[in-house]
Amino acid sequence: MAKLIQKQVALPGEARRLVVVADTHSHPHPDAYRYIAEREPDAIVHAGDIGDSAVLDELARIAPLFAIRGNIDSIDLPDVLVLDHPSLRVLVVHIGVYGPKLRAEVGKLARGEGARLVVCGHSHVPFIGLDRGLYVFNPGSIGPRRFQLPIVFGTIELAPTIKLAHVDCETGAAWQPPG
Repeated sequence: MAKLIQKQVALPGEARRLVVVADTHSHPHPDAYRYIAEREPDAIVHAGDIGDSAVLDELARIAPLFAIRGNIDSIDLPDVLVLDHPSLRVLVVHIGVYGPKLRAEVGKLARGEGARLVVCGHSHVPFIGLDRGLYVFNPGSIGPRRFQLPIVFGTIELAPTIKLAHVDCETGAAWQPPG
């Protein structure tokens, strides 16, 4: 893994609702901003592959924004972000999994930072899982459709318990994997 540029940010203790997006590739779904705003997030996290920085400007109009650089980005952002909240420490990276498993170096970094949740993007595949004691959350992509994957974003509820979920950008409804 290349040398990482890392940043640590404290989320306000009163933050309860986070929206997590990734892989906008300069062209978020036309309804994404509306559905994100309807969730009234206390903060938004972008897990990379932003494309055009105007995407960040639009998201920042909705709520405080925390973002990392993805593999397509030349934007001056950190490669890794550690978000601290009284309920949860989150490690945000762009490429975090290989299939349903955490990449070894990402798991090592998360444990070293004391994170319980790893948020990642890159694959466009919405995913909630547990690997070697760490929760893994990929919000999917709100950018152009890739293969037959859904166009979705993620939500993290921080109180009273931690709840991870996905929202369909085409309908605004909760999204669940088929099956």
